[in-house]
Amino acid sequence: EQVWSFISDPAKRAGAISVVERFEVHDDGHATWYVTLPIPLVDRKVAFETRERQRDPPRYVEFTGSSTVAHIVGEHELEELADGTRLTNRFVVDGKLPGVERFFSRNLGDELDNLEAAIRADLEDTDP
Repeated sequence: EQVWSFISDPAKRAGAISVVERFEVHDDGHATWYVTLPIPLVDRKVAFETRERQRDPPRYVEFTGSSTVAHIVGEHELEELADGTRLTNRFVVDGKLPGVERFFSRNLGDELDNLEAAIRADLEDTDP
């Protein structure tokens, strides 16, 4: 449940991604991520409007992010194990400009490492 608490929180998800410079969580639960992508043709912050499409607590959340440069679908699936929790992440990026998909593909491993580190730090902060 502690991992679910992190992964289902739009602010915590956004805060774990290195290219998200700032974000706003709106009253209706959707969030705007202001992302800087260091690729040609995109030399500015891009606003991604993110929304949850599906939620099955405490096991699964799917969200989308849309902007002028890409559409992203992200999934986080949790599975209880005898010694902890397995988190499976899936991301599909549909780039609208050259280089966007390549950027995300090249950097996905680092971003997942950032996500794992943020979850671990959050768990340490919430342990009694």
